[in-house]
Amino acid sequence: MKRHRHTPEQAVRKLREGERLLGEGQDMAEVLRHLEIAESTWNRWRSMYGGMKADAVKRLKELESENARLKKLLAEAELDKAMLKELAEGKW
Repeated sequence: MKRHRHTPEQAVRKLREGERLLGEGQDMAEVLRHLEIAESTWNRWRSMYGGMKADAVKRLKELESENARLKKLLAEAELDKAMLKELAEGKW
């Protein structure tokens, strides 16, 4: 299978389409072949995006990126605080 990077929105769309095809009675192997994904990808997407809609996934990704940015800012602030503390104590 050719490797693709899917956006979270594409993953949710493919999950919905796969659920629809399974509901119509198609075999799991046929559905995976139609969606052009591996079974492990299907299972990972179901655990990550199971009941979400595309807009909820987009919001989740925005929150994750904001959280990463805030963690980086906190780490930098803690480093600055530690440097100032060392300078104040005269350990340099």
